[in-house]
Amino acid sequence: MKISYNGLWKILIDKNMNKKELAEKVSIAPATIAKMGRGEFVSMEVLYRIGKKLNVDFKDMISIVNDEESE
Repeated sequence: MKISYNGLWKILIDKNMNKKELAEKVSIAPATIAKMGRGEFVSMEVLYRIGKKLNVDFKDMISIVNDEESE
């Protein structure tokens, strides 16, 4: 299984923010943003801080993608 952060990227577009601004606002490393861009797992704490700062829920930011769907 993989994680899709498409919901988060759409939220950033709606809020007229880019990934660099998100990293600065939430105090997360650019490497963490890069991991998210590749669909890799990040800590729950990072997701919590993003959700709290952007006022969104986990379900709005991420979704689980089955391996069969990603091929």
